[in-house]
Amino acid sequence: MGLNRARIAIDAMGGDYAPGEIVAGAIRAKAELDVDVLLVGDLDQIRASVASPEHLQGIELVAAEGTIEMHEEPLSALRRKPQASINVAMDMVKQKRADAVVSAGHSGAAMAAALLRLGRLKGIDRPAIGAVFPTVIANKSVLILDVGANVDCRPKYLEQFAMMGTIYSRYVLGVEHPNVGLINIGEEPSKGDELSLQAHQLLQDNPNIPFAGNAEGRDILSGQFDVVVCDGFVGNVLLKFAEAVGESVLQILREELPQGIRGKIGTAILKPNLRRIKQRVDHAEHGGGLLLGVAGVTVISHGSSQAPSVFNAVRLAKEAVDNQVLDRIQAQYQRVAMPAADGE
Repeated sequence: MGLNRARIAIDAMGGDYAPGEIVAGAIRAKAELDVDVLLVGDLDQIRASVASPEHLQGIELVAAEGTIEMHEEPLSALRRKPQASINVAMDMVKQKRADAVVSAGHSGAAMAAALLRLGRLKGIDRPAIGAVFPTVIANKSVLILDVGANVDCRPKYLEQFAMMGTIYSRYVLGVEHPNVGLINIGEEPSKGDELSLQAHQLLQDNPNIPFAGNAEGRDILSGQFDVVVCDGFVGNVLLKFAEAVGESVLQILREELPQGIRGKIGTAILKPNLRRIKQRVDHAEHGGGLLLGVAGVTVISHGSSQAPSVFNAVRLAKEAVDNQVLDRIQAQYQRVAMPAADGE
């Protein structure tokens, strides 16, 4: 399916601003990206969210009943609500009616639904959410994983994250020789807790991972690393802190630059530069994170996503489909894992 136009199933009912902003982002994606869009959810609410039925022209509507609320325990809620929008969207991929799922709803429910309905890629113990961050080097990004799928990790999970991140960075982000780092409190191999020490050894000993050593907090956005790995607890804190920093920078610029007549003139002159700054630091420009390790392209977007974030989440899903990221991860991982398995 990846060789044809990507078909993206969007959970229209997931997120703080659903369905209005989700639908608006989907409409823009349909208009500007070479994708087919399927909106999954309460059809009456979806239709009521647009000013005219013509806005939904060319978008397939798929009926679902209910959604998984943020306060609900994911597994039990998914079982109680088999026709919930995230379940139906995942089934669309399982049935080959869609290539990818985008959801801004309950992230735990999205991950659980992907695991239950799509399953893991062979050889992967735990999937990881990979998020792309900007760095201080223009046009250079860093992939951080896991940013929330696994609060507790074993060393081998981090090794698998590094393997998947390496493949994604190389084939999707276009980094020919990616550098992989392990988030830690110091550069020295002897630093960190037991998880960090054991993971460091595994990464260092794996010839298929271009491991460049520990990455301290100040190194993550320096451009020194192309991929950094950590457990989901650390990664999620890092993700939300980075988003807050980006929002704070933008707010400060909005408040301070227009001060006085010189500021107003300067702001007008610098408008193109400010737009580029926004594109580099605003989390809405990145759309969310790709759930790597499950047998279907799944993008987990921010719960606060509005139309721009949804649009970029669809773009991220399209890139993953077009670049056949799952096939590449599976083929590459199996190629490097088979000799180790034969030797056991």
